[in-house]
Amino acid sequence: FQMKRDSGYSTVAEQQKQEEKLWDALRISAYVFSTGLLMFTALVNSVSWFMQDITLGNFWQTTWLNFYNFLEGDEWTIFLYGTALVPALAFWGFNGILMVADITGKPTFITRYRIQLGKNDPVDTKKLCQAIYTALGNQFFVSLPMLVPMFHVMKWWGNTFSKELPTFQWFLVELSIFTIIEEILFYYTHRLVHHPVLYKHIHKKHHEWTAPIGVVSIYAHPVEHILSNTLPAMTGPMVMGSHIVSISVWFSLALVTTSISHCGYHLPFLPSPEFHDFHHLKFNQCYGVLGVLDYLHGTDRVFRQTKAFERHKVLLGLTPLSESIPEAPKRAE
Repeated sequence: FQMKRDSGYSTVAEQQKQEEKLWDALRISAYVFSTGLLMFTALVNSVSWFMQDITLGNFWQTTWLNFYNFLEGDEWTIFLYGTALVPALAFWGFNGILMVADITGKPTFITRYRIQLGKNDPVDTKKLCQAIYTALGNQFFVSLPMLVPMFHVMKWWGNTFSKELPTFQWFLVELSIFTIIEEILFYYTHRLVHHPVLYKHIHKKHHEWTAPIGVVSIYAHPVEHILSNTLPAMTGPMVMGSHIVSISVWFSLALVTTSISHCGYHLPFLPSPEFHDFHHLKFNQCYGVLGVLDYLHGTDRVFRQTKAFERHKVLLGLTPLSESIPEAPKRAE
């Protein structure tokens, strides 16, 4: 058994268990990627076919060239539009709808899907204003300055502002790589700021919301906003030398996705926010986005034993999962 101890496993069974766990994680990852990409591909192809059928030409390429010529090829202005303005509009447009529901409790068909029942019903407007101010501050005074070095990196690659758009197939490849890079960087930087020394001074701010809402996704200490929110999303495009249109779509998707993860509502046909909502509830579970690294590191064990795990799926009907898979009744003391 000496060789087994030296290899880090006490028994052959443990080694086999770790290998099985790795393969399970890879299967989960493949399922998440393939499902997401299939849905995204079907949507975009449908929209593209429809638009091309109307215009009798390459709608997206023509639109991009018109926009490029309208700004006279000014690369810095184009970059700001793509990396700052468009993603910000996506973020605040989506969260604006959610905040109406958070504040007014209407429309009721949205509030029926609240995950933590009785929380933020309605949301504390003072806390909400503080979250909005912090989110705006992070966007203007942290994210925006970080775009300057990113701009120069993208110019160095030389094809970011090309007049020819990348193919949709290549964009899907890039999207997969962006997602993998973000998952790795976010998981480990997120666990880092949960270290007691850093948590007290940095990450505790984000966890003031045990029942999060969408805008809380970027309600964070500036250091955390750099490490966990901005760099993981920026790194993929910088590594790949991506086109500005690809970057714009990716940033918008990343902001809307993290808003969904924090929104507090498990809405039909949208990705499940149960995983990250549970993290805000319990603090020491579910650090990642996809959950693959949490599975490998065992940081989702408690989550997997809960009703929230059973509800962690895309809702394909209209009945709230909190009703079809309710929490077990509490025992009388």
